[in-house]
Amino acid sequence: MLELLQQLTFLERGIAAGLLIGFISPLIGAFLLVRRMTIISEGLSHVTLTGITAGVLMTQTTVLFAGVNPLYMGLLFSLAGSLLIEKLRQVYQHFQELAIPIILSAGVGLSAVLISMTQSSYTEWYSYLFGSIITVTLNDLIFIFVTGIAAMIIVGLFYKELLSISFDQEFAVTSGISVKRINFIFSVLIALVISMSMKVVGILLVGALITLPVAAAILFAKSFRHVLILGILFGEAAVLGGVISSYYFNVATGGMIVAAGIFILVSAAFVRKLMDLSAKRVRKEQLS
Repeated sequence: MLELLQQLTFLERGIAAGLLIGFISPLIGAFLLVRRMTIISEGLSHVTLTGITAGVLMTQTTVLFAGVNPLYMGLLFSLAGSLLIEKLRQVYQHFQELAIPIILSAGVGLSAVLISMTQSSYTEWYSYLFGSIITVTLNDLIFIFVTGIAAMIIVGLFYKELLSISFDQEFAVTSGISVKRINFIFSVLIALVISMSMKVVGILLVGALITLPVAAAILFAKSFRHVLILGILFGEAAVLGGVISSYYFNVATGGMIVAAGIFILVSAAFVRKLMDLSAKRVRKEQLS
């Protein structure tokens, strides 16, 4: 596997990373949609940015961390942020929505402070914020594949538990499922997806890739399984369209992926409207 990844060109690395991200992000987005927690991706992305800036600063100022990929620090901060959100939701039981803006604000503030202390160029921060296929290195691709595979294994092992807690937490408790343990696992899962996505999609736009394909899928899906399948298909289409167009038009990868996702969502809404109008027309004809 490593030899195969080493033979890829920079464009092929970007596409390979994007396809894996396009598969995993809507998968997690479907669970977040059911839980009505899609906004959590925005808070964690900013915490991840704090980790990235801390990692960059450490590589510049500490010999021990020289050459260490800042993505690793971003993953650690994302894990810590997801666990802290879960803890804050327990503290503010009647105002659980407060947890995410608290984490988001802390992430933005700390990121601004740390960025001002680094010596990195505008181009480097631009790629982290908005994504870039030409900056995906072999180490980045390996990181994305390892975290992506880990995320898929977690979903495969705990699919039934995650589904039960997402739809009916009280029923899950009576069924003997450890809600606290599964919520911890789900927090780890979200952190993995956020950290693996930021290099291609960008920290500020990763939430869109988690949300947009699922928003389009729910217009047609008749079950949760359909939401997963359609969400993944729409996610892959958005990534492929965005990555290829960003390369040829020389624009930000993350922006084009989001633009493709918006186009898919608008198209899906238009088709859904036509289907509803057609169904109404058929019913009228049958009644008459």
